[in-house]
Amino acid sequence: YGAIGNLNVWSPSTFGLEFSLAQAWVTDGEGQDYNSVEAGWISDGYGSTGCYNLDCPGFVQTSQEVTLGEVLTPVSSYDGPQYQVTIAIHKDIGTGNWWLNFQGRTVGYWPRYIFSGLRTSASLIAWGGVIGDSHPQGTHTTTQMGSGHFANEGRGKAAFVDNLGFVDEGEHVKDAKTLLGYATNPACYSVEVGDWNNIEKTHFYYGGPGWSPNCT
Repeated sequence: YGAIGNLNVWSPSTFGLEFSLAQAWVTDGEGQDYNSVEAGWISDGYGSTGCYNLDCPGFVQTSQEVTLGEVLTPVSSYDGPQYQVTIAIHKDIGTGNWWLNFQGRTVGYWPRYIFSGLRTSASLIAWGGVIGDSHPQGTHTTTQMGSGHFANEGRGKAAFVDNLGFVDEGEHVKDAKTLLGYATNPACYSVEVGDWNNIEKTHFYYGGPGWSPNCT
């Protein structure tokens, strides 16, 4: 019934019409019945299907304080100060609407009637990074994910998401203790899930520089 987490904010290098983003997903269904609500930060444009911000009908903004699509500042620096934003998406059990919170402030909601599977609950929640690669097959973009550095460099150097939680049927936030890390191309972009016994808890590192000698 929802997801919450702190997204480490960076300004990765992108090229052409490509993009790099970090976000949370709350999803249900498959194929034409696939439903997804997503929130986070993005570097440069996004030319895929679906709508961002208020570019199409659906999301109802209620906040007069938060502007969707605004520039986030400051951003983190390699081996320097780190900055993050808290993103939360949760379902109002009474109305069936999915609400978005940013930095503890209510932004607005996706109404129940625009969904099929998400009218009841989500089957998957996720956090992480995505890049767009417009290069021809056989070559790979140099668009960065996260900080532009691999996950194994750790905090302050690789991007992170921490304090991950999920919302249960009683609308209570629970720690997301069991995380499955997945990278589509770990030679280009990697992810490492943190140890639950570590003081940081519920966290993972991710990112990468894009093209490298081993990246295809």
